[in-house]
Amino acid sequence: MTGSEAPLPDPSQGVILAPSPWLPLAVVALGLPCLLINLWLALVVSLFGLFLLIQSQILRLQFSADALLVWRGSTVLRRFPYSEWLNWIVFWPALPVLFYFREQRSIHFLPVLFDATTLREQLNHHVSAQP
Repeated sequence: MTGSEAPLPDPSQGVILAPSPWLPLAVVALGLPCLLINLWLALVVSLFGLFLLIQSQILRLQFSADALLVWRGSTVLRRFPYSEWLNWIVFWPALPVLFYFREQRSIHFLPVLFDATTLREQLNHHVSAQP
């Protein structure tokens, strides 16, 4: 590491979710049948799937002692303190594709680009408010 690089997320500071490419790959695959409907639709759906695939490799979620951290490389993009959470839901438990959580002042929807089992375990551990 050179002097100008910041440290990457430190696993000793909390659980870092492993990336999962399944949702992005499913969206890319969904683009193929869209070819039967419209070429532009197929292109948009496939490009969105590729965008999600890239994000699944770039972004990391880390459950620290007091907040959910969203990392991109060595930079914390967002910090969501658990004390501000009102509730959370992982939609479609058998096939998790969307993670919703609500804070006191805002709501958030995130595609499930990481290990959904560990996500649920960590949410149950750190955030007690679940409907």
